[in-house]
Amino acid sequence: MDQTSGHRKIALEEHFMTPDFVDYWSKTAINISPGLFGKVRDVLEDFGELRLAGMDRNNIEKSVLSLAGPGVQAEPNTATALRMARICNDFLAEQINNQPERYAGFAHLALQDPLEAANELERCVKQLGFCGAMINGQTNGAYLDDDRFSVVWERASDLDVPIYIHPNNPPDVPYMYHNHPELFGPVWSWTVETGNHALRILFSGVFDRFPKAKLILGHMGETLPYQLWRFDSRWLISNRGNMTLDMKPSDYFKRNIYATTAGVCSDEPLRCAVDAMGPDRVLFSSDYPFEKIDEAGSWIDGATLSDEERDMVCYRNAKALLRL
Repeated sequence: MDQTSGHRKIALEEHFMTPDFVDYWSKTAINISPGLFGKVRDVLEDFGELRLAGMDRNNIEKSVLSLAGPGVQAEPNTATALRMARICNDFLAEQINNQPERYAGFAHLALQDPLEAANELERCVKQLGFCGAMINGQTNGAYLDDDRFSVVWERASDLDVPIYIHPNNPPDVPYMYHNHPELFGPVWSWTVETGNHALRILFSGVFDRFPKAKLILGHMGETLPYQLWRFDSRWLISNRGNMTLDMKPSDYFKRNIYATTAGVCSDEPLRCAVDAMGPDRVLFSSDYPFEKIDEAGSWIDGATLSDEERDMVCYRNAKALLRL
């Protein structure tokens, strides 16, 4: 590896594509300008010189690869979803085996069958050496706070691996986006959807039932680190049922939740995430190839962090969390 500049790094939200999954990926075309969608397909399908050169330019020692969503979570047939998830994971394992020093992987799961998804996660971790799983939002309108997914949380906790929630579209299109298609997608609705997904998990008590569970959110925590004080202040006022939590909402962000820098190259939200959650809860990512890897690399090298914080965010936190 020809490391040319900057601090050593591990990157956690780095995407790939395989031809068998392009039809699933095309479901996100409604969120992207027609002239732009599809132009990154060749980059997504590259595991060689192009991807490695970008990593080398930015001193990224290892990229944790994940399928560009939504993948099989958009598949209506459960048996097909289970079969295709396994195909995807075997394909990724082969690519990792070709470059084991440079690549690691997040499992792709068919949550239509939670028990089989948990079994596939275990196979991917124990047999394929994967680091956890990436979940692309809701599956048939179900979110990970649903009791049916307890088996997935239990298995992930037992395996000591994180679940990374990546944005996807909601099951419907709320009226608040009417006449504003620019808001429905990466500009705003994906942040709203993913942040809401994480809060459903937190307030449903998943982290009380599974205190060792680990959740990763991209895009600097989907704006949630800004709101920790307000979550603590307002949640009891808004609680209309018998909801209880063992800790303050903000405490779970410091015990169970991690944020990556994927898709955000800005000092102010980085500083907020580090200060609100702790320097051990934030990890570098470039969101390759949907963001510019050189911009992400050069930005984090010069961001307003101490040397100790930079080493943690860029490298040590990922190495510890993923046991790389």
